[in-house]
Amino acid sequence: MKYLIDSANLDEIRALSEYLPIAGVTSNPSIVKKEGSVPFFAHMREIRSIIGKLRPLHIQVTATDYDGMMRDAEAVFHHVDEKVFIKVPVDFEGVKVIKALRRQGANVTATAVYGMDQAFMALEAGADCIAPYYNRMEALGVDAASVIGNIAGIIAHYGYETEILAASFKQPAQIDRAILAGAHSVTVAPDVLRGIFAKQVVADAVQAFSDDWAGLYGGKTLAEL
Repeated sequence: MKYLIDSANLDEIRALSEYLPIAGVTSNPSIVKKEGSVPFFAHMREIRSIIGKLRPLHIQVTATDYDGMMRDAEAVFHHVDEKVFIKVPVDFEGVKVIKALRRQGANVTATAVYGMDQAFMALEAGADCIAPYYNRMEALGVDAASVIGNIAGIIAHYGYETEILAASFKQPAQIDRAILAGAHSVTVAPDVLRGIFAKQVVADAVQAFSDDWAGLYGGKTLAEL
């Protein structure tokens, strides 16, 4: 079970990597758009410098045809590094790209997955990771937890080495359901990650502990006794 940050914001990546057990970073064109017209490859290299070489960095292609996506992948390898996971949408052209990149030994994440049919195709194409869109599936009336559970079952049954990297979350409860369904990892936007710790009952409990201790020892901490 691993948590990745679904963001290209440098400050958030630095802060969350310091506080939380973050396993890597994912991005896509829509996420990059939130940062404005940044110098893209320099920005990605800075993310790499924050998370280091051992944690995965996922960068998505922007072209929509096979040749263009392959050129995008080569550009990422050249300007960032060859350890990057290339995110490829699972459409007709994308499956061909996944096969080709895997033949080259590249790391590949199959993204924009809305159902088991796409996931099964990506498994056979050799994707390292499959990113089912949890909230987007739920918005379409799809039982996202069931989809992830069935994908996990197929992976276990046939012995695929692919990991489920669940994505598209709007609330912490969705993350819980994805993990319980069998997701190996989740990629989560910073605001949703912070939302895990925003429960009022937790804040109330911490305050109660603080008040009780202060009543005993006049506000001194353990280290000050």
